[in-house]
Amino acid sequence: MWIYQVLKNKYNLMFFSGDTDGAVSTWGSRQWIESLGWDIKQDYRPWKTSDQVDGYVVRYDGLDFYTIHGVGHMAP
Repeated sequence: MWIYQVLKNKYNLMFFSGDTDGAVSTWGSRQWIESLGWDIKQDYRPWKTSDQVDGYVVRYDGLDFYTIHGVGHMAP
């Protein structure tokens, strides 16, 4: 986890997770990100394409966390 402190404010960090992922859950990913202790700059909000919710995003001080609706472990 030390690497995230090194990268913070040097790069735009993004972490994403499919919300139907049974192997690496969105909840587990968010808990891990929250363990960094970074402030939330913008709380969860939907991100959309053509008025359809594609997922949600929360912006921390140094990292954006996106969920991708209806996608599992192979989100990339």
